[in-house]
Amino acid sequence: MEIIPGPLLKTIDSPADLKKLPREKLHQVCDELRQYIIDVVSVHGGHFGASLGVVELTTALHYVYNTPYDQLVWDVGHQAYGHKILTGRRDNFVTNRKYNGISGFPKRSESEYDTFGVGHSSTSISAALGMAMAAKYKGETDRKTVAVIGDGSMTAGMAFEAMNHAGVANSDMLIILNDNGIGIDPNTGALKEYLTDISTSPTYNKVKDDVWKLMGKLPVGKNFTRAMGHKLVEGLKGMVNSSANLFEALKIRYFGPIDGHNVAKLVDTLKDLRDIPGPKLLHIVTTKGKGYALAEQDQTKWHAPGLFDKVTGEIFKKKFDTPQPPKYQDVFGHTLIELAERNQRIFGITPAMPSGSSLKFMMEKMPDRAFDVGICEQHAVTLSAGMATQGMRVFCNIYSSFMQRAYDQVVHDVAIQKLPVVFCLDRAGLVGDDGPTHHGAYDIAYMRCIPNIVISAPMNESELRNLMYTSQLESTDVPFVIRYPRGEGTMPEWKTEMKEITIGKGRKLKDGDGIAILSFGHPGNFAASAIRDLKLEGVNPGHYDMRFAKPLDEELLHEACQRYQKLITVEDGCIEGGFGSAVLEFMAKHNYKNEVRILGIPDRIVEHGTPKELQHECKYDAVAIKETVLEMMKDKVRVTELLG
Repeated sequence: MEIIPGPLLKTIDSPADLKKLPREKLHQVCDELRQYIIDVVSVHGGHFGASLGVVELTTALHYVYNTPYDQLVWDVGHQAYGHKILTGRRDNFVTNRKYNGISGFPKRSESEYDTFGVGHSSTSISAALGMAMAAKYKGETDRKTVAVIGDGSMTAGMAFEAMNHAGVANSDMLIILNDNGIGIDPNTGALKEYLTDISTSPTYNKVKDDVWKLMGKLPVGKNFTRAMGHKLVEGLKGMVNSSANLFEALKIRYFGPIDGHNVAKLVDTLKDLRDIPGPKLLHIVTTKGKGYALAEQDQTKWHAPGLFDKVTGEIFKKKFDTPQPPKYQDVFGHTLIELAERNQRIFGITPAMPSGSSLKFMMEKMPDRAFDVGICEQHAVTLSAGMATQGMRVFCNIYSSFMQRAYDQVVHDVAIQKLPVVFCLDRAGLVGDDGPTHHGAYDIAYMRCIPNIVISAPMNESELRNLMYTSQLESTDVPFVIRYPRGEGTMPEWKTEMKEITIGKGRKLKDGDGIAILSFGHPGNFAASAIRDLKLEGVNPGHYDMRFAKPLDEELLHEACQRYQKLITVEDGCIEGGFGSAVLEFMAKHNYKNEVRILGIPDRIVEHGTPKELQHECKYDAVAIKETVLEMMKDKVRVTELLG
């Protein structure tokens, strides 16, 4: 299906083309840009509501600023679809998030207009400040830097650290606070209430408007009028609405709030702010999903809905003839409620991902024992540690790639103190379309080097339930990591009786001949599939589900090393420092000389694509396991063929 852009949009191959249009045509550009995003995402998939909400802002920024010389940083990159379309990627936009297509996030290697890679939140102000300070040092006094940050991203400590520095660095930068009250799920916390207070204070906003109108009538020059009006407004802020002083207290000049969907007003405001030196913040109010009624009404559902009928709003779901297994996330969410009903000490915490992680189930049923703390991974970990000191058993649910943001807290606040926090690392392994910023590739390696910590991974839903049950027992007195992939369930009848697992004990799934596969976590299912196919080739590998990367099941490893000359390890984590490396360390310690192949994520950045495409590319899917076994057992296969 060919998707055709509107008559104005099809003429825009760069911001230079946009600038050729008269100001009164920008409304039409915005309408066509919004419709093009709807048309493409409905057919090809991707994030949806976030980019619809900043269509006017995106258009105004590229109309006013001299991009890419002026530098624009998005936070988070879900908002940047319109930016990509206006900067030369309109015709390639149908490949967005597809294997070998363009990235779903701004990416420096993809375009000179993408000044900074932004898949994780709350980085824009720090990055933009660095750019502005470098421009000042190089004498590029005409170069402007803009950070666009959502109010959800503003909750993270890093954003405040950056603003704290920006106020004294006195570099020429503009922070645009895109305030729509939602990230993926609704925003939480005092900052949300504070921004709402600014946005809705009728007294402050009416007085401010009256002052600007009054100053516009005074018979003095424009610059004087603007300067005096700003001084009066700033004084009124403190008198009428004291909460508006937060940004000013950090020495960042505050402007707004203004309607983020009035493109003409945005153009005028940005032109004025471009001429004001120093650090400043423009507060705009927008609606996530603007222009598509269903997305405006249910912003969480329409953050990334998948394929849908743009006319009826029907979201297309795959239909199956037989019952399908649930996602690991949903098994986690429902199992946690079961455990919490039995154990009053259990709590659930997530940093801004209650829907994605399925902690939403517990938040709905037990709102006093499950919390969304906002995009604050560091806080989530140390909050969990604090509760653990008081005897609580906290399940801290964080995406694997986001846990990287809280690494010091895991070491300093949890492991050193040996506090029994349960880290449920969702989205472990290759997550797919979100690409390298979201792949959970490194957690085995970065957790394995920390003392006092258990690292586990279930092969199926029943094993996930057993690990969760084991992690909350009184006898489990150490930090406990459970990692599992996005989706990927295997058991339609998943609600099995929960049993304690001995920490550090794996399972022998089958005996074999000549070669054995040691799998860790969900890739054990790939190994099982390969073994079924290999039976037809006359090859019979043994199979061990190791369950734990730390501590290792040394009894099983001794058995495997002594019984099988050839071994293959399989994991959905980085090869360097991961589960396979742990097996090699064990073998070196005990002087084993077996032939070993390690299958997992290679030592390079893996781009985006479906999980199956990427697992095949990285050579640890069922096909790759089968090929590796056959290559290692080629002499035996030749003998079998000759005898056959």
